Amino acid sequence: MFRISLMSFLISASSFFLPAQIQNPGNYDNGTNFNILYKSDASGKLYVNTRGYGISFRRAKHVTSNSSNFYEVDVRALKHPKEVKLTGDGPEKKRYVYGKLNNVLLAGGNIGTQKVLFTKADSKAVEVRYSYSLGPFFALAKPYYVRVYKSSSNKKDPTLIRFDQDGFTSDSGRVVGRAPFSKGLPDMKIYPGVNAKFNLSFEYAPYSNLIRAIETGVSIDYFPNALPIMFRNPSENIVVTINLGFVFGRKWY
Repeated sequence: MFRISLMSFLISASSFFLPAQIQNPGNYDNGTNFNILYKSDASGKLYVNTRGYGISFRRAKHVTSNSSNFYEVDVRALKHPKEVKLTGDGPEKKRYVYGKLNNVLLAGGNIGTQKVLFTKADSKAVEVRYSYSLGPFFALAKPYYVRVYKSSSNKKDPTLIRFDQDGFTSDSGRVVGRAPFSKGLPDMKIYPGVNAKFNLSFEYAPYSNLIRAIETGVSIDYFPNALPIMFRNPSENIVVTINLGFVFGRKWY
């Protein structure tokens, strides 16, 4: 439920931002001329990484034919490497993650620079670029609850508990599954931090006014207050992920 809700929000957000930013792109020769300099571009990226998935929106100003400055807004889910989904017990069983403390969503913005390594000569070529950026990020940690039938509880009324409460162990009761997503929202905590990224993109769009690229890179998040995700695992101050995504957008004057 958390993933479905998040992805629906991210896709809706991308469809809201991009059309508003790329109206009247001012195409030159319908994008067939590769020897011109566009002033601006806007793009979105859907991606997966080693700890989850996410979406980003970027707005850039071209400084020269080979470099541009940009700001970027990024939203992504964060999972722990040790997360394993299990199936609950009983007729109302649902899948859940044993030992999970928090559902975590990362959101923030970066300012950076993108430069061209290898220029695109024609519509069949590939342009290679690299970018680096830095900016503030926030982790939104919502407590994760499971539904449990305890030995002393009513079998028709499961108890909602967290894994760090009441000394929870595998024999504390029968786990039915995850609790409703709304459970824990009032107790959500914010962990401020900072993010740094380095990306390498491969632009293959057939027209010069379009952006179509495959992008990969590394992202580093630092949180002064350690971020707890899994029970009996150290909270994390530094999160390093490798990503791979699809970039789409347009350029204009």
